[in-house]
Amino acid sequence: MAFSRAVLGVVAVCAAIVTASPAAEAREPARQADATDRCGADPIEWGAPAMANAISVHSLEWAPFGATEWGWETYVPLIQQELGADCAPGSPAFARALAGFQARYGLPATGWFDPATFQVFRGLWQERRPFIMSRVREEPCPEPPPLNQLGYLVAEEEHADRLTRLLRRDVLDAYRRMVAAARAEVPEIAADPELLQIFSGFRDPEADAARCAEQNNCDGLRRAVCSPHRTGAAVDLYVGHIAGLAVDDTSAASRLHMARGPVYRWLVRNAGRFGFTPYVYEPWHWEWTGEPGGYHVAATSP
Repeated sequence: MAFSRAVLGVVAVCAAIVTASPAAEAREPARQADATDRCGADPIEWGAPAMANAISVHSLEWAPFGATEWGWETYVPLIQQELGADCAPGSPAFARALAGFQARYGLPATGWFDPATFQVFRGLWQERRPFIMSRVREEPCPEPPPLNQLGYLVAEEEHADRLTRLLRRDVLDAYRRMVAAARAEVPEIAADPELLQIFSGFRDPEADAARCAEQNNCDGLRRAVCSPHRTGAAVDLYVGHIAGLAVDDTSAASRLHMARGPVYRWLVRNAGRFGFTPYVYEPWHWEWTGEPGGYHVAATSP
């Protein structure tokens, strides 16, 4: 019993560290108390994996995309959304939900986060990007849409760091509805018109191919010969950045900074309402899959 109390104490401290942020401090006391009760459920059974997750979320040394990273906090918003659990990684309720996910996909139901579990998450997220799945099936790269299917962004929708002019008209309409909802629901987004501006939309395939060849990074994480941007259905959104770094800097510190922000967290929870799905490696990159009939790459003929 003494050991159990000690474990619970450590778990509570770790969970508090993981969730500590200015936004969390501003929450009303009643909501905090409810979350504490809900996320701390079943502490005896899930105390050990909760404690392990509270530590590894910051300290795990791994390479999910080739380069070494420390911790997995960058991916927590997407994982929480997938699990349907908004509890902190260091909570018993998160460990219990993670164990349920592991069991559903044939993994040991430990409740401990590990690279093998992440690969299952990553596979699911990639499968929801029909453009990527068509590439996996080695289908031909789709032709860009005809010009009459493209619409112009207005100046307020373009990010000054990297101007872009065009987007598929149906995607542009969905984007505008999404931005309006975000600004209505999140005061931080409403207060900063720069947030959610587009810094890359439709990209001409020939120009994109020349650019990737010039940078010697074709079909890599950052540039692809066959990019989803050629469809006019992919958008790179400004979700915040570290001063001195680019808005699409892929360093671990940059991506973690973005994942901690209110814009990305809102998108993870709500972008699906408007037909957008994320690319896990780039917090700024979202692809429109259509409402409700799926990804409309085929709708590119005159």
